[in-house]
Amino acid sequence: MATLIGLTGGIGSGKTTIANLLRTHGYKVYDTDSAAKRIVLTPLVRSQIEKLLGKDVYEADQYCTQKVAERVFTNPDLLKQLNAIVHPAVQNDLLLYSANENNGWIFVESAILYESGLNQLCNYVVAVIAPKKLRIERTMTRDGKTREQVMARINTQMSNCSLRKKANYIVENNEKQSLTQLTDKLIKHLHKAIGSL
Repeated sequence: MATLIGLTGGIGSGKTTIANLLRTHGYKVYDTDSAAKRIVLTPLVRSQIEKLLGKDVYEADQYCTQKVAERVFTNPDLLKQLNAIVHPAVQNDLLLYSANENNGWIFVESAILYESGLNQLCNYVVAVIAPKKLRIERTMTRDGKTREQVMARINTQMSNCSLRKKANYIVENNEKQSLTQLTDKLIKHLHKAIGSL
Protein backbone atom coordinates (compact mmCIF):
# COMPACT_ATOMS: atom_id res chain seq x y z
CA MET A 1 0.00 0.00 0.00
CA ALA A 2 1.13 3.54 -0.69
CA THR A 3 2.49 5.74 2.11
CA LEU A 4 0.40 8.89 2.55
CA ILE A 5 2.38 12.00 3.45
CA GLY A 6 0.39 15.05 4.49
CA LEU A 7 1.66 18.33 3.03
CA THR A 8 0.09 21.27 4.80
CA GLY A 9 0.63 24.96 5.44
CA GLY A 10 -1.51 28.06 5.43
CA ILE A 11 -2.39 30.24 2.48
CA GLY A 12 0.71 31.88 0.95
CA SER A 13 3.16 29.54 2.73
CA GLY A 14 4.61 28.05 -0.48
CA LYS A 15 2.97 24.63 -0.01
CA THR A 16 1.57 24.45 -3.56
CA THR A 17 4.92 25.37 -5.13
CA ILE A 18 6.56 22.57 -3.13
CA ALA A 19 3.78 20.18 -4.23
CA ASN A 20 4.50 21.11 -7.88
CA LEU A 21 8.24 20.56 -7.36
CA LEU A 22 7.50 17.13 -5.85
CA ARG A 23 5.54 16.31 -9.02
CA THR A 24 8.57 17.21 -11.15
CA HIS A 25 10.51 14.63 -9.08
CA GLY A 26 7.92 12.06 -10.14
CA TYR A 27 5.91 11.88 -6.91
CA LYS A 28 2.13 11.67 -6.89
CA VAL A 29 0.31 14.58 -5.23
CA TYR A 30 -3.35 14.38 -4.28
CA ASP A 31 -4.53 18.01 -4.32
CA THR A 32 -7.47 18.29 -1.93
CA ASP A 33 -8.53 21.68 -3.40
CA SER A 34 -8.90 20.19 -6.89
CA ALA A 35 -10.65 17.14 -5.45
CA ALA A 36 -13.09 19.33 -3.50
CA LYS A 37 -13.86 21.40 -6.64
CA ARG A 38 -14.77 18.19 -8.45
CA ILE A 39 -16.67 16.72 -5.49
CA VAL A 40 -18.91 19.77 -4.91
CA LEU A 41 -20.31 19.21 -8.42
CA THR A 42 -21.41 15.63 -7.70
CA PRO A 43 -25.21 15.35 -7.30
CA LEU A 44 -25.26 14.19 -3.66
CA VAL A 45 -22.84 16.79 -2.34
CA ARG A 46 -24.37 19.54 -4.50
CA SER A 47 -27.87 18.90 -3.10
CA GLN A 48 -26.52 19.06 0.48
CA ILE A 49 -24.68 22.34 -0.18
CA GLU A 50 -27.73 23.89 -1.87
CA LYS A 51 -29.81 22.94 1.15
CA LEU A 52 -27.28 24.62 3.46
CA LEU A 53 -26.34 27.75 1.47
CA GLY A 54 -29.10 28.16 -1.12
CA LYS A 55 -29.38 27.22 -4.79
CA ASP A 56 -27.70 30.47 -5.91
CA VAL A 57 -24.25 29.15 -4.91
CA TYR A 58 -24.41 27.17 -8.16
CA GLU A 59 -24.87 28.71 -11.59
CA ALA A 60 -25.66 25.94 -14.08
CA ASP A 61 -22.73 23.53 -13.57
CA GLN A 62 -20.51 26.05 -11.82
CA TYR A 63 -19.85 26.25 -8.08
CA CYS A 64 -19.63 29.93 -7.15
CA THR A 65 -16.61 29.86 -4.86
CA GLN A 66 -16.64 33.62 -4.27
CA LYS A 67 -20.28 33.60 -3.09
CA VAL A 68 -19.61 30.63 -0.82
CA ALA A 69 -16.46 32.26 0.61
CA GLU A 70 -18.31 35.51 1.36
CA ARG A 71 -20.92 33.56 3.34
CA VAL A 72 -18.82 31.04 5.22
CA PHE A 73 -15.60 32.87 6.07
CA THR A 74 -17.49 35.40 8.20
CA ASN A 75 -19.77 32.75 9.74
CA PRO A 76 -17.85 30.02 11.62
CA ASP A 77 -20.97 27.93 12.21
CA LEU A 78 -21.85 27.88 8.50
CA LEU A 79 -18.24 27.02 7.61
CA LYS A 80 -18.35 24.12 10.08
CA GLN A 81 -21.56 22.79 8.48
CA LEU A 82 -20.14 23.12 4.96
CA ASN A 83 -16.96 21.31 6.05
CA ALA A 84 -19.06 18.50 7.55
CA ILE A 85 -20.42 17.91 4.03
CA VAL A 86 -17.22 18.32 1.99
CA HIS A 87 -14.48 16.86 4.23
CA PRO A 88 -15.87 13.30 4.55
CA ALA A 89 -16.45 13.21 0.78
CA VAL A 90 -12.81 14.25 0.16
CA GLN A 91 -11.59 11.60 2.63
CA ASN A 92 -13.52 8.89 0.77
CA ASP A 93 -12.14 10.13 -2.55
CA LEU A 94 -8.56 10.02 -1.20
CA LEU A 95 -9.06 6.45 0.06
CA LEU A 96 -10.31 5.39 -3.39
CA TYR A 97 -7.39 7.15 -5.08
CA SER A 98 -4.75 5.61 -2.78
CA ALA A 99 -6.32 2.13 -2.94
CA ASN A 100 -5.16 1.93 -6.57
CA GLU A 101 -1.55 2.62 -5.61
CA ASN A 102 0.39 -0.37 -4.33
CA ASN A 103 3.52 1.36 -3.14
CA GLY A 104 5.52 4.56 -3.12
CA TRP A 105 4.58 7.92 -1.63
CA ILE A 106 1.44 9.95 -2.20
CA PHE A 107 1.59 13.52 -0.93
CA VAL A 108 -1.76 14.82 0.34
CA GLU A 109 -1.73 18.58 -0.23
CA SER A 110 -4.17 20.42 2.03
CA ALA A 111 -4.16 23.82 3.75
CA ILE A 112 -6.56 22.36 6.33
CA LEU A 113 -5.12 18.87 6.76
CA TYR A 114 -5.72 18.77 10.53
CA GLU A 115 -9.00 20.69 10.51
CA SER A 116 -10.44 18.29 7.92
CA GLY A 117 -9.23 15.16 9.73
CA LEU A 118 -7.15 14.06 6.70
CA ASN A 119 -4.06 13.89 8.92
CA GLN A 120 -5.56 10.72 10.44
CA LEU A 121 -5.16 8.98 7.09
CA CYS A 122 -1.52 10.06 6.74
CA ASN A 123 1.55 8.12 7.84
CA TYR A 124 3.61 11.31 8.18
CA VAL A 125 2.91 15.07 8.06
CA VAL A 126 5.05 17.86 6.61
CA ALA A 127 4.13 21.50 7.32
CA VAL A 128 5.36 24.42 5.21
CA ILE A 129 5.68 27.50 7.39
CA ALA A 130 6.33 31.09 6.34
CA PRO A 131 6.17 34.36 8.31
CA LYS A 132 2.66 35.87 8.33
CA LYS A 133 3.85 39.15 6.74
CA LEU A 134 5.30 37.23 3.74
CA ARG A 135 2.14 35.10 3.43
CA ILE A 136 -0.09 38.19 3.33
CA GLU A 137 2.07 39.95 0.72
CA ARG A 138 2.34 36.85 -1.49
CA THR A 139 -1.40 36.14 -1.40
CA MET A 140 -2.38 39.77 -2.04
CA THR A 141 -0.07 39.85 -5.07
CA ARG A 142 -1.08 36.41 -6.38
CA ASP A 143 -4.84 36.57 -5.86
CA GLY A 144 -5.49 40.30 -6.07
CA LYS A 145 -7.12 40.20 -2.62
CA THR A 146 -7.19 42.91 0.05
CA ARG A 147 -5.22 42.52 3.28
CA GLU A 148 -8.55 42.04 5.13
CA GLN A 149 -9.65 39.23 2.78
CA VAL A 150 -6.31 37.45 3.20
CA MET A 151 -6.41 37.86 6.99
CA ALA A 152 -9.98 36.44 7.09
CA ARG A 153 -8.69 33.32 5.32
CA ILE A 154 -5.57 33.05 7.51
CA ASN A 155 -7.73 33.30 10.63
CA THR A 156 -9.72 30.20 9.60
CA GLN A 157 -6.51 28.16 9.26
CA MET A 158 -4.25 26.62 11.88
CA SER A 159 -1.53 28.90 13.24
CA ASN A 160 2.18 28.38 12.49
CA CYS A 161 2.68 27.68 16.20
CA SER A 162 0.11 24.85 16.20
CA LEU A 163 1.54 23.38 12.99
CA ARG A 164 5.02 23.32 14.54
CA LYS A 165 3.67 21.27 17.46
CA LYS A 166 1.67 18.81 15.36
CA ALA A 167 3.68 18.12 12.19
CA ASN A 168 6.46 15.52 11.93
CA TYR A 169 8.66 17.79 9.82
CA ILE A 170 8.75 21.56 9.21
CA VAL A 171 9.82 23.24 5.95
CA GLU A 172 10.92 26.76 6.94
CA ASN A 173 10.06 28.94 3.94
CA ASN A 174 11.59 32.19 5.13
CA GLU A 175 13.28 32.96 1.78
CA LYS A 176 16.76 32.04 3.10
CA GLN A 177 16.77 29.03 0.75
CA SER A 178 14.96 28.53 -2.54
CA LEU A 179 11.89 26.30 -2.64
CA THR A 180 13.85 23.95 -4.91
CA GLN A 181 16.55 23.57 -2.22
CA LEU A 182 13.91 23.11 0.49
CA THR A 183 12.14 20.43 -1.58
CA ASP A 184 15.39 18.52 -2.16
CA LYS A 185 16.11 18.68 1.57
CA LEU A 186 12.58 17.42 2.33
CA ILE A 187 12.93 14.43 -0.02
CA LYS A 188 16.27 13.48 1.59
CA HIS A 189 14.71 13.74 5.04
CA LEU A 190 11.71 11.59 4.05
CA HIS A 191 13.93 8.84 2.65
CA LYS A 192 15.57 8.61 6.10
CA ALA A 193 12.42 9.09 8.20
CA ILE A 194 9.96 6.96 6.27
CA GLY A 195 12.42 4.14 5.98
CA SER A 196 11.90 3.75 9.73
CA LEU A 197 8.08 3.79 9.70
